Amino acid sequence: MKLHWTGQSRRGHKRRMLWLTSICASMACALPAQAGEVSDVEVRANQVVLHFNDVIESASSFVLSGPDRIAIDVKGATAGSRALNQTGLFRTVRMAQYDNDTARIVLDLDRPAMISSGTFSEDGRSLTLSVAEVGSSQLRGVLSASRQSFVPPAQFRAEPPPRRYSVRIPLPKPAKAPPLPRIEGPNDKSRPLVVIDAGHGGHDPGAISPHDGTHESKVTLQIAKAIRDELLKSGRVRVALTRDSDSFLVLQERYGIARRLGADLFISVHADAAASQTARGATIYTLSEVASDREAARLAARENKADILNGVNLADAPSDVSSILIDLTQRETMNLSADFARLLRREGDDKMNFRTDSHRFASLMVLKAPDVPSVLLETGYVSNADDVALLNSSGYRRRIAESVSQAITVFFARKLASR
Repeated sequence: MKLHWTGQSRRGHKRRMLWLTSICASMACALPAQAGEVSDVEVRANQVVLHFNDVIESASSFVLSGPDRIAIDVKGATAGSRALNQTGLFRTVRMAQYDNDTARIVLDLDRPAMISSGTFSEDGRSLTLSVAEVGSSQLRGVLSASRQSFVPPAQFRAEPPPRRYSVRIPLPKPAKAPPLPRIEGPNDKSRPLVVIDAGHGGHDPGAISPHDGTHESKVTLQIAKAIRDELLKSGRVRVALTRDSDSFLVLQERYGIARRLGADLFISVHADAAASQTARGATIYTLSEVASDREAARLAARENKADILNGVNLADAPSDVSSILIDLTQRETMNLSADFARLLRREGDDKMNFRTDSHRFASLMVLKAPDVPSVLLETGYVSNADDVALLNSSGYRRRIAESVSQAITVFFARKLASR
């Protein structure tokens, strides 16, 4: 497919004016922005005087044969409607609009002639052209000669209209959306759907442990699979993973998968890192444009850069994100997300190593689905020796999965009871 756009080169024109200009140009109906009308053509024995009611750009003339005639083009002008009289060398005199901004006067001749000279009046409102007969020996040279041009005084000269142009841009075929993951669990679409997102992956390993080199992307995938398996054991919900291998997804694709699948809950699994190796414990984050503290702001700044590779931003954040956040639907979604965060903290109290201030708020891109309750679960710190040992333990991952599964069961039971 090709895009054909016609516009004007001057800035500041409104989109509607650009559209009207393109339509008129295609129909050859537009008039110049500043146009003087050829209000009268005065024909004398050997002169033609053109009169204008406003300034024009320029005029030019050339000779044609078969039949013999002189054409005069007036740029930046419209053709008047006054009847024309003729005399002397001229058999008939005609005038019409040649193109958008050019009026053409045609002098049909009784015998070959040419414009020998032309002079504008001091105010540029009239042009006097002298006409001279030419012999047969001169005619060939006159016919092949270039146009004669006549330019009005600079102070009385119209500016040419904005240059119109066409731009043809070949557009590539639209990229296909990434394939949706498989939904596992009961074959019953009335059952809630939970999408589990294993953070980072592929070229983006996330945080790396200084103790044993553990990659956050590996730990998050193991925990996501443990949560999936625990949920499938319960048989109460359907489950999908945004990734089930070491692959990379941009942040919008992650919550985009949840939206395209029509998810009822989205959980993004991560493992934090801190400059201080004493920091440890799990934290649950929900969305807010205002970070709850400096650490939450730091986390958002780090996680939201996951789309940047070698200085190139792989995602194109929509300009309407801010407006979505203040929509009533988004507000309700944020309330539901906070409800689930409190349930997860309660259900995991005796199984997971939560921090004291375990529920925090941050402007995390991965949580910005406007209609899917979403939390980001930081399961621990890979920068802490004790935490990374727990995260690499299948037993602790199972405890995380059990806590999440119990919180999900209560969350959807409450939603069902409130209907």
